[in-house]
Amino acid sequence: MTLPRLGHPDLGLGVGLRSLHYQHILSQHPAVDWFEVISENYMDSQGRPMDTLERIAERYPVVMHGVSMSIGSADPLNLDYLSRLKKLADRIHAHWVSDHLCWTGVANHNSHDLLPIPLNESSLQHVVERIQVVQEILERPLVLENPSTYLNFSSSTMPEWEFLSLMSEETNCGLLLDVNNVYVSSVNHGFDPVEYVENIPHQRIVQMHLAGHTNMGTYCIDTHDGPVIDPVWRLFQRVYELTGGVSTLLEWDAKIPEFPVVHAEILKAKQHIGSIPSRADQSKETFNQEHRAAIPQPAVVVAAEYE
Repeated sequence: MTLPRLGHPDLGLGVGLRSLHYQHILSQHPAVDWFEVISENYMDSQGRPMDTLERIAERYPVVMHGVSMSIGSADPLNLDYLSRLKKLADRIHAHWVSDHLCWTGVANHNSHDLLPIPLNESSLQHVVERIQVVQEILERPLVLENPSTYLNFSSSTMPEWEFLSLMSEETNCGLLLDVNNVYVSSVNHGFDPVEYVENIPHQRIVQMHLAGHTNMGTYCIDTHDGPVIDPVWRLFQRVYELTGGVSTLLEWDAKIPEFPVVHAEILKAKQHIGSIPSRADQSKETFNQEHRAAIPQPAVVVAAEYE
């Protein structure tokens, strides 16, 4: 039997680790539940970023979030990249490793963008086969996020939530539901975001993302440069009701304010779903996994976080 969320507990409310906040975190030890790091920022680093990450990982739970796996690409999987990814995950004892349902380049060229794939049976089988290989190399289930999208393919034959459902069922991978991406894509493509979140396998959602975006009038761009808007908070509240609560993280990648501002933004989640036990509170209880109730960032965002 597969445990809900691949056996992972709810870590609480976290934020993305950004270099701007290193000194504050190391000196103040803020009461944040957990951190998510961009994998590529640390895979080849032996300097200050890696030293800082190891010190933070000693005190806080850490998960890894990648932007270059290119699981949907026609290029062969980059085995060297996957080897280095596993080495980092083992080194910092990452709770899980995630990336995006997308492709990032072709012919060994990385576009540094999260490009959409056609949603049909052929691409589903292509992605399923690649996920299985990745999971064997990483020796752990992969967690994949729904990216924000700005176009549809005429060859698509199913909605994204159906694709994600079939993909996770066939591979036993986890899902990172970016709630903001659901909302952004719903505006861009005209679907009902509530229908989306109500029709994905909630027991496979390991993590949620929240973020701000830019409304351009006729479409939205997932810019991660401001607070979460009310419709996204309401959608998050619905997902929380459906899942019983999962690890939730705020992304803020451009126009980044001081750490207390970022932390205060994710703590707004408590206003929308009531009191969420912190990691410290949860440690006081026995966590019964078997009975635990069963959301393309612009290139500038990714580039801004490379060190």
